[in-house]
Amino acid sequence: MRGIIDVCGHLPHWRLERSEIAAVLGSGGGAGTRTVASYDEDPVTLGVAAARALLIGRSDVAPVESLTFATTAPVYAEKSGSPLVHAALQLPSSVSTLDAGPGLRGASAALRAALHSTDRLVAVIAGDVRTGPAGSVDENGGGDAGAAVLIGDDSAGELVAEHLGGASATHEFLDRWRAPGELRMHAWEERFGQQRYDELAADAWDRALGSCGLTDGEVTRVAVSSPHARAGAALAKRLGAAGVEVTDRLDRSVGFTGAAHPGLLLADLLERSGAGDVVALVALADGAEVFLFRRTAAGSAGQPVAEQLAIGAPLPYGKYLAWRGVLPTQPPNRPEPARMSASAAERRSDWKYGFVGSRDRSSGAVHLPPARVSYRGGTVDDMEPAPMAAHRATVATFTVDSLAYSPSPPVVFAVCDFEDGGRLPMELTDVAAADVRIGMQVEMTFRRIGTADGIANYFWKARPVPGAPVAGEAD
Repeated sequence: MRGIIDVCGHLPHWRLERSEIAAVLGSGGGAGTRTVASYDEDPVTLGVAAARALLIGRSDVAPVESLTFATTAPVYAEKSGSPLVHAALQLPSSVSTLDAGPGLRGASAALRAALHSTDRLVAVIAGDVRTGPAGSVDENGGGDAGAAVLIGDDSAGELVAEHLGGASATHEFLDRWRAPGELRMHAWEERFGQQRYDELAADAWDRALGSCGLTDGEVTRVAVSSPHARAGAALAKRLGAAGVEVTDRLDRSVGFTGAAHPGLLLADLLERSGAGDVVALVALADGAEVFLFRRTAAGSAGQPVAEQLAIGAPLPYGKYLAWRGVLPTQPPNRPEPARMSASAAERRSDWKYGFVGSRDRSSGAVHLPPARVSYRGGTVDDMEPAPMAAHRATVATFTVDSLAYSPSPPVVFAVCDFEDGGRLPMELTDVAAADVRIGMQVEMTFRRIGTADGIANYFWKARPVPGAPVAGEAD
């Protein structure tokens, strides 16, 4: 039996109240919030965050054999993004990688391919950062997120959902488009796209049910991923009338997250379902993809989407515009970072992308960054790799630097003591300087340090562990 071994949606820390848009521009906005990727996040880091929740520290699943990455906002036009994800996850070189994109349908197509793959375990990872001109529909209705799905045979791990079947429908029509590098999204009149999607969704749905011998009423709940509210509305109405629960599309709380949205809704769908429920994902983008699953009793390793919705911090609209480059602001009066050295990065790949230090075999001392000579005992070249990305740390001391170059000053640097040994000064992220405390627990997160000469430079930062107590303070 093939199906989903695990699935996780990842929401960034920041939230933008849509009412702030109208307060600044005098129009636009609306009700609810949208998720916002930080200035140091992009589709790669969002996808990595979702995948780490499923893969790090797990011994109950087989090794990943292939990886597919999907986004509508690729970091590079010529270079693939999937090897960056592969490096951050510290997967073996034998794992094949593929970029599915840049269209919206890439993620659902990758999911379909994984369900029909002969590879024992496939990771389908997506990440997207959705933006647009100030006051635009895409700025208001968009959202940022990551998602990861592990697809495989039941021999590779316990399934959280068995794949029952599905169907696909494709038809060429011009609904939404954006030229490479363009900020603005163009759209045809929505009712035109609605008619096409209604036809395609109904066709794929009927054939999917027929392939599984099911009727509408035998499906417990369905999630519909579509680029706008009109798309899929007719199918949702039909299923609602048949007693099928149509789950929240997360429009008001998250926004449409592009390539990540099918995976995000799939995670939320399975988290809301119980053992034996027949559930469906309908993904509409340049056609329709329908997936039918039966939920099992197995649990998931990732943090539920509903829990992530309950946390997060508000972000001022002005800062959002500055982070996205929509509002030009005065840069720091400091030299901008130099471009990354490709050869140096390749030589230190495990450290840079995987956050792998070294451990002295004789004394157990952890060295960050990795070293040849141990600071404890002075032994030479007697080290073993020490992966540290999954380890938490405690802030021993910190400083707030208003002079260092940053797109979002001030910069908070903290000396972090790791729970398994090792100490390293690290930049903190996803936290206001006023909220940093000595003794607070932090976890590692893969982030984009900056971009120079078109080269995206990545490394690891530390972020507060949500809900973790601060050492030395009363509960």
